Amino acid sequence: MSRYLVTGATGMLGTDLQAALEGREVTALGRGDLDITDADAVADAVAGHDVVVNAAAYTKVDDAESHEDAAYAVNATGAGNLAAAAALHGARIVQYSTDYVFDGAATVPYAEDTPHAPISAYGRTKAAGERLVLERAGDAAFVIRTAWLYGAHGPNFARTMLRLAESKDTWSVVDDQVGQPTWTADLAAKTVELLDSDAPGGVYHGTNGGRTSWFGFARAVLEESGLDPDRITPTDSSAFVRPAPRPAFSVLGHDGWARAGLAPMRPWRDALAAAVRSGVLSD
Repeated sequence: MSRYLVTGATGMLGTDLQAALEGREVTALGRGDLDITDADAVADAVAGHDVVVNAAAYTKVDDAESHEDAAYAVNATGAGNLAAAAALHGARIVQYSTDYVFDGAATVPYAEDTPHAPISAYGRTKAAGERLVLERAGDAAFVIRTAWLYGAHGPNFARTMLRLAESKDTWSVVDDQVGQPTWTADLAAKTVELLDSDAPGGVYHGTNGGRTSWFGFARAVLEESGLDPDRITPTDSSAFVRPAPRPAFSVLGHDGWARAGLAPMRPWRDALAAAVRSGVLSD
């Protein structure tokens, strides 16, 4: 039976990964348990495991603009350390990445082999992490790019919309950024399915299907929760200027799953409906 090491295990995705791996031999390490920027500590932690799933990341997108070295240490150096240790011990590795490795200027879904073109410090560090993992772990590496995550075990946009609904009559959400809302429980389950298959290593896009804007996503959250979506009005990104630029188009293509003989993840609206029904967005 395979032995799994999950890093970043106390985060939103890491917690759902533990649930998806229930019944298997899993070592779950949070940030306080393992500093992935420490190569020696990482080598010791990976020893004895067959699969490493790295859900640890520096995700403060705006802070990364002024603390790029800190973001690089986790997102690139740390990921590279895990990949090197996986290669040393003959383990496979899953590295999660992001739509931010692209510039958001496309008009059709980004293919898995689209060249990197990050426009933010966060995107640069995640792109560097991808390269290091693929270089160091080779065919034993899976890079799964994802985007617009929400789930039960951490702060996220969907839960924020429901909190706003408790305190505001109306509010505005940007309608000029398009992407794919993705439920972490679906991503965790798809990760395990990938590892259980004989799919080749490489890059996969782990997002729910379809596309919408943040405004459309916000309206859907309210609709699925039995609330009035007309309380939300559209605006554009100029109303919410932030330190890090956001990709305007974050739709990822899913051809990699078909090449591996696997189905892509279900449509985002179906996933959201299931998430709301299960109560994961309730405080």
